[in-house]
Amino acid sequence: MSRSAQLNPDVAPARVRRRREVASGAPREAAASAAAPAAPRVDAAASIAAGAAAPAVDRRDASVPARVEAAGHALSREAAARYAWAAARLALGSIFLWAFLDKLFGLGHSTASADSVLNGGNPTKGFLGASVGPFSGIYHDIAGNVVVNVLFMAGLAFLGVALMSGVAMRLAAGAGALMMVLMWSASLPPANHVFMDEHLVYAIVLIGLALVKAGDTIGLGRIWSRSKLVRRLPWLE
Repeated sequence: MSRSAQLNPDVAPARVRRRREVASGAPREAAASAAAPAAPRVDAAASIAAGAAAPAVDRRDASVPARVEAAGHALSREAAARYAWAAARLALGSIFLWAFLDKLFGLGHSTASADSVLNGGNPTKGFLGASVGPFSGIYHDIAGNVVVNVLFMAGLAFLGVALMSGVAMRLAAGAGALMMVLMWSASLPPANHVFMDEHLVYAIVLIGLALVKAGDTIGLGRIWSRSKLVRRLPWLE
């Protein structure tokens, strides 16, 4: 005990009390100071989370109709493309089918009745006999040949039926493109272009029809592709 405390006994207890109050009050103040900012931080975090979440919900809600509309437009374009290719298939099929029927029966459009196949007419003699160009000699030699006539008429019939029904599109595209290129090479150069004519255009369209599976729309393509024959021989699709 200090000299002043010995001289004044009341001083010592007062100092001891102050020291105890300071010692006991420091942890409470530290705890209070540490705990006080916690509440505002929680509130701030909650408000930030709430503020960030609200726009996200709005953006999602706003994007849903846009996505639905975009999907609807895509489906509409896809459907329109399918029907456009189907119309091209039917139009081209009608050309081949009509050519076959006209040459077979002599319907009077490009083949007279007396020149029909059924009346002994020759379906390739006129076209191949008038061939010009670098391959004309070959076509002159085979013009009117029985085998060539049968292959030509069978090709027209097959292409007409396949395109109109939508079956065997791959086979029809390959056979038809080959026939069109051969007919193109029989008249070179073309009358209205340096190298392009309707035969090459038909060949390109035939390949496109097979690639997009045009026989599945307004046709029997789906049924044909699921048949046992096509599953066993996929090249017939």
